[in-house]
Amino acid sequence: MKNTYLPIHTNVIYHDDCIEVIKKGKTAPDENTYLKSTLYDFHNGTIEVDVKSKLTKDAPEYARGFIGIVFRANENDSEFESFYIRPTNGMHCIDPVRKSHGCQYFSYPGYTFAYFREFDINEYENAVDTIALEKWAHIKAEIDDDKGTFFVDQKKVLEVNGFKHGADARGAVGLYVDIGTDGFFKNLKVTCKD
Repeated sequence: MKNTYLPIHTNVIYHDDCIEVIKKGKTAPDENTYLKSTLYDFHNGTIEVDVKSKLTKDAPEYARGFIGIVFRANENDSEFESFYIRPTNGMHCIDPVRKSHGCQYFSYPGYTFAYFREFDINEYENAVDTIALEKWAHIKAEIDDDKGTFFVDQKKVLEVNGFKHGADARGAVGLYVDIGTDGFFKNLKVTCKD
């Protein structure tokens, strides 16, 4: 298994039943911090994975257990599309504003959380009622040219029309974590349509 992954600004521990990924080296949010699979040149198809996160001991106050997937990552890891969940904004969250931000699509490097917040763009986020810290969740992404449909625990949570890197982008698939997250992944399944 180790031979099929390349850590991008992350520390990785291979357990018998899952892979643990922790961000390292980069301190800003929304960076290229993921474990890249070397098995796929992904354009269109389906990506599925089970994820679980917990907060690290040094997690900042705004940490939410950020965990998800990267797709169509270019060779030097400077561009990719991503979908992730925020488990602290899920089933145990009582703040209605935070609860509405349970998941997000972003595109690295230009269209990140900070960019969307600065320009009050909310169309790439939605609530996810089934998620919580230290609880497994199932993420599924159906990607078709510049469109994506994202599911968490078999429930459609987000549709994106117009990926920022375009309909023809292709590249690697990865397992994403962000600030303050100790992420666990298992059962990665990628089906390429082309």
